[in-house]
Amino acid sequence: MNFSVEEENLICMYHTSDRRRTMARMLAALPDMDAEMRHLVNSTIAKLERMTDADFDGQRFDFTSE
Repeated sequence: MNFSVEEENLICMYHTSDRRRTMARMLAALPDMDAEMRHLVNSTIAKLERMTDADFDGQRFDFTSE
């Protein structure tokens, strides 16, 4: 799965031990985000939902600067 720099950085911020917990942490933060961030979170979660747990575990997520 290909993630944009922004998506990957977002995942790094909320990354936990597994894919489902990472998505849950991102969803829990949605009420505190502005519309642009909510859109980014929702698109990132959609990609994470299409991944398997094994794919997530094998993916390396690093903070990246542009």
